[in-house]
Amino acid sequence: MAHVSAAERRPQLIKAAIALMTREGVTAGSTRAIAAELGVAQATVHYTFGTKEDLYRAVMEQLTGDLIARVTRAAPQDAGFEETIAAMAGALWRTGEEESSGYRLLTELAMLALRTPGLVEARTAHYQQVNEVTERIFAETAARTGYVLAQPAGLIARFFLSGFDGLTMQRLYTPGEPADDTGLRALIAATVALAGGRLELAGVRTG
Repeated sequence: MAHVSAAERRPQLIKAAIALMTREGVTAGSTRAIAAELGVAQATVHYTFGTKEDLYRAVMEQLTGDLIARVTRAAPQDAGFEETIAAMAGALWRTGEEESSGYRLLTELAMLALRTPGLVEARTAHYQQVNEVTERIFAETAARTGYVLAQPAGLIARFFLSGFDGLTMQRLYTPGEPADDTGLRALIAATVALAGGRLELAGVRTG
């Protein structure tokens, strides 16, 4: 059998891990099961990645990159600010609805990372990348269209993503309920209102 280098084996194992865990859940993603999915020895997984956490980290990086690429492609280059936000939100929503998209798996891994020391950096990097890309899209779209942002692009991006994360978790908790995009449309409207200075910020005690 021809030797396969670790550099060649790495993307194969990541793909196998994503396929397995998307189909059966994160808890099914043992190194033994992932090795079996690809048809290699378990030792190959450890040789290529070192630990299961290292493999999970690579999976999160791959899924995050795929998500960012998909949302970036969905952002129109010739539409207004509001239309761009709606298009990006729609792309994210569709990605979350598709069983094979990996979005659900990425959410599960992010939750796992909260209690897994070896995955803390991966979780932080995931959220930083998503926040930065969303902020960049908002800022660049505003500049291109001449839309004056009433709040910093970073704040608007975090507001939008926080709301979207909440909507996503609701869908994961109630998978049997009919799909309803009312919450998404309300989030888009609130994001645009915040960006345009039409959403008054309420006073709140946090301490």
